[in-house]
Amino acid sequence: MSTTPFNGLDLNLGNLCRLSDARTRSISPENFTGEPGGGGRADPKDKDTPNAANAAGSARELGKGWKVNPFVLINPGETFTLADIAGPGAIQHIWMTPTGNWRYTILRIYWDDETEPSVECPVGDFFGMGCGEFAPLSSLAVCVNPGSAFNCYWTMPFRKRCRVTMQSLNAEPMRLYYQIDYTLTRVPDDVAYFHAQFRRTPCNPTSDYTIIDGVEGRGHYVGVCMVWGVRNNGWWGEGEIKFFIDDDTDYPTICGTGVEDYFCGSYNFENKEEKRYQPFTTPYAGLVQVVKPDGLYKTQQRFGLYRWHIVDPIRFTKKLRVTIQDLGWRSEGRYLAQHSDIASVAFWYQTEPHKKFPPLPERDELENI
Repeated sequence: MSTTPFNGLDLNLGNLCRLSDARTRSISPENFTGEPGGGGRADPKDKDTPNAANAAGSARELGKGWKVNPFVLINPGETFTLADIAGPGAIQHIWMTPTGNWRYTILRIYWDDETEPSVECPVGDFFGMGCGEFAPLSSLAVCVNPGSAFNCYWTMPFRKRCRVTMQSLNAEPMRLYYQIDYTLTRVPDDVAYFHAQFRRTPCNPTSDYTIIDGVEGRGHYVGVCMVWGVRNNGWWGEGEIKFFIDDDTDYPTICGTGVEDYFCGSYNFENKEEKRYQPFTTPYAGLVQVVKPDGLYKTQQRFGLYRWHIVDPIRFTKKLRVTIQDLGWRSEGRYLAQHSDIASVAFWYQTEPHKKFPPLPERDELENI
């Protein structure tokens, strides 16, 4: 076993027994700062103070220490700071239960002294729920559990500071329970920063969807969540994913063989016996959700997918662009260039500074319709 001092990061069953100087902290509405001994201090008497005693009525007979402020209320148009942490350290787990329309709730994370976020996306899409409806998801990086418990386990290191915000574009106040678990520890020089970027093309004009572009620096791509809203009949997933790495121009270094193949399935994700799509969730990939027409208002199929490159990251030293073709079948064995409604969140680590993200779509352009 290595004699190098362990910093408490990169945990697995093989090294979980190792001691370190890392200090465990956690931020929630019951301890907004994460400071030692700072939890459970809210007083029911402070019920008129915003986000200080939201469960004051329930705790009125028990007093301090009895679940006085377990959630926050985020008003329409408000951006609420969930956490502001001085480093060095790393986020190791996030749990939350956002209410309202998940596309109208924007999660942003800023590292160190950034003024532009390194993470910017609707909260549902970040946790693989881009279809807007609950579906169980069990993977190494993200878990979504009943009733609407969003969890992520991406390691998110920072050196100076970490700031996490949530913006609500909902028409009604949003009730949010959340907890951000992190450690304060030494961060090695070769550790990169976590990034996540949302994109959406409601009607794909070129039949060649861009998952990520304009990434410059050194790093590695670690995964994607996608929502594929199909506007035509027939199998929709013949398109190839392409990774243009560093100096690639017209042709990529990595070219896949089909959508279901990239998401670690095969042959249309079909259950051959039942003649239907077969949802699945695994540690690294899944077809987490199939939203079917209901015979009334839901008229289009939507598919929620994820693929994590945890043991096979796509490494780049200069830049990265990732695209996937929007391709189906038509008559006489011919490919159909589709115009689907596609949304995605790309996940990667890279050195800072990162290139500024494209503007997030406006509220109406975020909506699942």
